[in-house]
Amino acid sequence: MDLVPALQEPLKQPLKSVLGPATAKVMAEHLGLHTVGDLLHHYPRRYEERGQLTHLADLPMDEHVTVVAQVADARLHTFASAKAPRGKGQRLEVTITDGSGRLQLVFFGNGVHKPHKELLPGTRAMFAGKVSVFNRRLQLAHPAYELLQGDSAEAVETWAGALIPIYPATAKLESWKIGKAVQTVLPSAQEALDPLPDTLRSGRGLVPLPEALHKIHRPHTKADIADARARLKWDEAFVLQVALARRRHADTLLPAVPRRPKPDGILTAFDDRLPFTLTEGQQKVSREIFDDLATAHPMHRLLQGEVGSGKTMVALRAMLAVVDAGGQAAMLAPTEVLAQQHHRSVTEMMGELAEGGMLGGAEHSTKVVLLTGSMGMAARRQALLHLATGEAGIVIGTHALIEDKVQFHDLGLVVVDEQHRFGVEQRDALRGKGKQPPHLLVMTATPIPRTVAMTVFGDLETSVLDQLPAGRSPIASHVVPAADKPHFLARAWERVREEVESGHQAYVVCPRIGDEDDDPKKAGRKKSPEDEAEKRPPLAVLDVAGQLGRGPLQGLEVEVLHGRMHPDDKDAVMRRFAAGETDVLVATTVIEVGVNVPNATAMVIMDADRFGVSQLHQLRGRVGRGSAPGLCLLVSEMPEASAARQRLNAVASTLDGFELSRIDLEQRREGDVLGQAQSGARSSLRVLAVIEDEEVIAEARQEAAALVAADPELERLPGLRTALDALVDEEREQYLEKG
Repeated sequence: MDLVPALQEPLKQPLKSVLGPATAKVMAEHLGLHTVGDLLHHYPRRYEERGQLTHLADLPMDEHVTVVAQVADARLHTFASAKAPRGKGQRLEVTITDGSGRLQLVFFGNGVHKPHKELLPGTRAMFAGKVSVFNRRLQLAHPAYELLQGDSAEAVETWAGALIPIYPATAKLESWKIGKAVQTVLPSAQEALDPLPDTLRSGRGLVPLPEALHKIHRPHTKADIADARARLKWDEAFVLQVALARRRHADTLLPAVPRRPKPDGILTAFDDRLPFTLTEGQQKVSREIFDDLATAHPMHRLLQGEVGSGKTMVALRAMLAVVDAGGQAAMLAPTEVLAQQHHRSVTEMMGELAEGGMLGGAEHSTKVVLLTGSMGMAARRQALLHLATGEAGIVIGTHALIEDKVQFHDLGLVVVDEQHRFGVEQRDALRGKGKQPPHLLVMTATPIPRTVAMTVFGDLETSVLDQLPAGRSPIASHVVPAADKPHFLARAWERVREEVESGHQAYVVCPRIGDEDDDPKKAGRKKSPEDEAEKRPPLAVLDVAGQLGRGPLQGLEVEVLHGRMHPDDKDAVMRRFAAGETDVLVATTVIEVGVNVPNATAMVIMDADRFGVSQLHQLRGRVGRGSAPGLCLLVSEMPEASAARQRLNAVASTLDGFELSRIDLEQRREGDVLGQAQSGARSSLRVLAVIEDEEVIAEARQEAAALVAADPELERLPGLRTALDALVDEEREQYLEKG
C-alpha cells in the first residue's frame, strides 16, 4: 500500500539519507521501516491532549511506555557505593504526576546533571522508558524525556497541534523522535497514489489518501483523526479484499477432477453400518462438501467445529466419496500420537470396509494405511507401495507424507487436521502431489486468529459444525487460584481421587517436560515478564508426576507422556491409558488434539496461565467425551487482577470455541493476516481490527468482488495495482494462494 514511486525512497542511502543514518538504521532493524512510505504508514497508536494527562495509575509492568506529566518535585541524594566510596555517588529522584497517580523517575551518576537543571517542579514533559518496580513502587529508571514548554520556533511548531501523536516505539527510538522523522517526510504524502477508485471514494465520502496521511500524523481535532482512520481502514480492507477476490477468481480457473460418489459404493456401505444417525449439522456440512467435490475446480473449505462435534466423521465420509470416485484421500495430522489415533478410529469405524484386498474384506473395501516418520523400513516400504499402486484409498500420516519419496496413484482430496499446527508450505507440498490440484479440506476445533481473520475476510469457504452429537456430556471448568487459596489446590487433588474412585481417569497437564534444563541453549533464553515476575520456571511433567505419586495421589497408577519419548513408548502409554490400566496421565500438550479416551473425566492444567486461550479450550476437549460429565480445573498462581487470570476466567465461563476465539483475537490482535508472523511490528493491518470492523470488511468484500469480476487484471486502476504489489509481494501472494 505504501510503495508508490514517490514514497519508495529508502530512509537510509549510501550518499544522502532522508533521516540521520543512525535513526534510519534503528527504524529498519527494530520497526521494519525502510522507505518514506513505510514511515508514513507507521501510524500513531494514540494521541495525548494538551489539557489531559495520561493515567499513570494504569501503567503496565515491564512495558516501554510514553507518558505526558508534570514534575511535582525533584531531590538530589548523595550516597556511598563501591564506585563512590566517599559518599560522592549521586541519585536524582523526580516525582511526576498526572492527576491520576504519581510515578518516580530515577537518574544516577553523571546522568543526573542535565535532568537536575531541566526537570524543575511545574515542568511538563513527555517521558519514555520501561516500567519497573523498586521498593514496591513503580518507577522509570533513566527515562528519555522531551520538555513540552520550549519557546524556540521548532518547539512551538512541533507542539503547536492540540493533539500529540504517540507512536509505537522501541527502547532504542522514542515516540517523539519518530514524530520528528514523520514531520521530515510528511510533504511526500502529497505524491501518494490513491488505491481506491474515485467512484468508491466519493460514494462513501472518504477523504483522499494524501489528506488522510496528513490528518493521521498531524491532526488538529478529533474529527481529523476519525476522518483519517475511516479512510485508512477502507484502504486496508479493500486492498486486502481485492487480493483475496483475485485469488478466488484464479482458483475458479484452476482445473480439478470432479469426484462424485457412486450411488451404491463404499460411502453407502459405510453409512449403512453406522450405529447412529448423523446430526443435522453433519448432514448439512457433508452436502456442502460433496457439492464442492463434484465441481471441476479445487475445493478450498474450512471445517470449523467444536471439540467433539464429529468433524472426523464428516472428513471420513468426504474421503470415502473420493475413494468411490476412483481417487485417493490423504489425512494430515500434526503429531504421531494423533496420526495413530486417527488411523485406529478410522479403521474401527470402517470395519471390514478398511480391509481391501484381504480375506474377509467387504465388497467395496479399500486399504487404509498409516505413514509416520518412526515406522520400520519394511512397513514403510509396504505403505508406499500401496499408495503408488492406488490399492490404498486412504492414507493417514504426519509430515512424513510430504517427503519426495511418497507417490500417489491419484490424489483427489487432502484433509488437514488442526490447521494451526501445520505450516502452509507443508500443506502445499502435499497438494502438489496430485496430477491436478486436489481438493482441500482444513479442519480446526478452535479458530485461531489468522483463521478467524481469514474467515471474516472470506478467503476460505467455511462450514460450521455447532451441534454436539447425542450422548456428549457438558464440561464444568473452574479456576484454581493456587497462590491466594492453597486449600483450593488440595481440593483439586481430592476431586481427582474421587473421579478415579468412581471408576474414571484423569489428565494432569504441565507446560514443560522437565529434562530440558541441561540444554545450555535453553538455559540462556530470555525469560518472559511473567517468568520474571514469578521467579520460577513453569511446572514440569517429570517433577509433578513424582510429587503427585508420593503425595496427594499416592496409591494411584500415575504415568507420564511427553513429546521426547520414543514413539513406541508413547503409543504404549496411550494404549494403557485408553484400556483403563492407568488412573492419571501427567502429560504435556501432546494430548492437546485428537486423543480420545471417553472414560477420562477430569483434567487439571498446571500453570494454566502459560497456555493460550485456544490451547486451553483444546485441552479441555479431551474430557467429557463419554456419558459422564467432565471437569476441567485451571490452576494458576497469577494474581486476580492480572490479564492472565482474566483470560482464564474467560475460558472457564464459556464452552463456546467461537466465542473464545473472538476473545483470543481481541487480546492478541490479528497479527499479520497475510504473512506468517502472527505478531511483529510490521503487520499488514495497522488500523483495521478484524472483530470491530466486520462491517467495513463485509462492504469492502462486496466492492472488491464486483471490481475483480469486471476487471480481473485491474488495468483501469494503476494506483490499486501498485498498492497490491506492495501489500501482496510475491512471498505473500504465494502464502495467500496456499492459505
